[in-house]
Amino acid sequence: LLTKKVKNMRYFTITLITLVLIGCGGGSDKSGKQESVSNTRMVDKDLSTPAEKGGYGFEKIAGELGFTTYEWSQEKDKTFFGDPQAKKGGTFNYIHSLFPRTMRVIGQNSSQVLNSRTIGALCYEGLLKQHPTTLDFIPGLASHWFISEDKMTFKFRINPNARWWDGNPVTSEDVIATWDLRMDETILSPFEQVTYGKFHPPIAESKYIVSVQAKTVNWRNFLYFSTMLLHPNHILKDLDGTAFLEEYAFSVVPGTGPYKISESDIKNQESYTFSRREDYWAKDSPFNKYKYNFDKIQVSVVKDNDALQYEKFKKGEQDVFNVQRSRRWVEETDFESTQKGWIKKQRIFSEKPAGTSGYYFNMRKWPFDDKNVRYAFCYLYDREKMNREMYYNEYGMMNSLYSGSVYENKNNNQFNYNPEEAIRLLKEAGYSKRNSDGWLVHDVTGKVLSFEIVIQKTSAYMVTPVQQMLKEYGLDMQIKFMDYNTMIKNVNARNFNVCMLAYSGLVYPNPEGSLRSTLADQNDNNNVWGFKSERVDELLDEYDICFDQKRRIEIIQEIDGIFCDVHPIAFSIARNYSRMMWWDKFNYPDWMLSRYVGEFWDVFYYWWYDGQKNLTLNESMKSGEALPIKPIDMKYWPIYLVNNL
Repeated sequence: LLTKKVKNMRYFTITLITLVLIGCGGGSDKSGKQESVSNTRMVDKDLSTPAEKGGYGFEKIAGELGFTTYEWSQEKDKTFFGDPQAKKGGTFNYIHSLFPRTMRVIGQNSSQVLNSRTIGALCYEGLLKQHPTTLDFIPGLASHWFISEDKMTFKFRINPNARWWDGNPVTSEDVIATWDLRMDETILSPFEQVTYGKFHPPIAESKYIVSVQAKTVNWRNFLYFSTMLLHPNHILKDLDGTAFLEEYAFSVVPGTGPYKISESDIKNQESYTFSRREDYWAKDSPFNKYKYNFDKIQVSVVKDNDALQYEKFKKGEQDVFNVQRSRRWVEETDFESTQKGWIKKQRIFSEKPAGTSGYYFNMRKWPFDDKNVRYAFCYLYDREKMNREMYYNEYGMMNSLYSGSVYENKNNNQFNYNPEEAIRLLKEAGYSKRNSDGWLVHDVTGKVLSFEIVIQKTSAYMVTPVQQMLKEYGLDMQIKFMDYNTMIKNVNARNFNVCMLAYSGLVYPNPEGSLRSTLADQNDNNNVWGFKSERVDELLDEYDICFDQKRRIEIIQEIDGIFCDVHPIAFSIARNYSRMMWWDKFNYPDWMLSRYVGEFWDVFYYWWYDGQKNLTLNESMKSGEALPIKPIDMKYWPIYLVNNL
């Protein structure tokens, strides 16, 4: 089954950059001397590589060689890398509505948020990470880094202590092998070539020092290369892209992160379990010491049955529940366990990017290849009414790819409900008459304005009201139910008319992956609409080489305006907080959820099981005694922002 390793490998997904903000690797003490961490556990320390080649003692000469690092300190970093009160132990139980389409974090089908937030964040690391609050670069697998004056050449010194979970040391060859894999077209993720094709092949300057040269100046080059999640060369060297996709579809390549997933802990389509590594190479680092606290994290699956998932949470079979539905939040969370404080519930505010959600049009196909039809759909989609009547005014309206951020173009058409304008546009598109069934038909061809949307059953409550809104004006949107993985497979193959999707947001916008014209006619990338624009392509090129943040904001705002004029999305609604419920047997840092992630995924990284609280909870439930109730709104980060301006 194995074939010779192929150079020139490609892969990337928009979710990669969101990973930058989650995991924090490295091994730096307060003085910034990375080598001092975990040495006592390393029975196979490499004492043969000299300091100037990246071996032990490198930190003493790093400055002379032009390398830098981040020095952790309690004063400035506080609890942002975890709370010193955290304790290790316990099992965290989580239920998701999907099983990953693959257990890989590289290659076809690996772009789901579930992959990046769990498997990617817990099992793998990049050369560097970013500070969860300041976004400064911090050590990951590399302890030190170098950027040339022309910002074209980057060097990284890999920590000699770094180990794959099978015990092999991390070396420069692993960086090269990972880059090769991501550049291989046979792993069927074409955006990879767009991102990593900006670099010449990395070079191993020594066992622990790797360098890479960019082909052009790009302010994101260092960010992307340094945070690339690594895979081991001793696994990849015998695989080409096709073999990699097949062999690791539902098994996990050894990683360097704090958790591992054994093959025996994967029950396909049912569950998978992370086990905390006692031998994690950076477990004593101040960047990691108080994170990754659960002994086990079990992810179970309840497909397409949100009600059952919620009932399992209420019975204690799931520890934390992320409440997506406003009706549930308002009407269904007031029961004995919440009234008596056994289950806590809060709206936790953060600065997490809103992302993009709504109805995504396939502009390659009829009828949404016509801008007038897309506009008409949006004018008939009464989001304000749905927010009032279904969502209890919990949301704001999304009118941008970058809703609520400085990158949003405030001049975008908001598409307020306007059936008169919709009728005018439909007539302009050639739909002025209805047939005997009440559906609009084209004036020339007689073709009925009928199209299909494929959704999960759990989404029906959101889509059927829109179906009725369109029906009133003669548009026949037929709903077909399908499981998520099959639906996404069709979307990636461009086999759809309109779909309902959501993209996670990024702190640093990366429009290239969704809007580059060269991706419009390719499968398996985030340009699902078939969007093309020469002007946007020009702006993307400028964005890449612009080191002025003010100008970058202007560029993204112009791109946003162009995109929203074409309008490949009927935008949905947005909120800047997470609605969470959890059984009161956990503790967490004061901020609860991190500044830029701001979602329940942070529980995996920063929270911990509290045995005393669990005992108190059980005793209270037996006696019927109430526990303290928390205020409904938690606004640590908005207050932090005001106090730190």
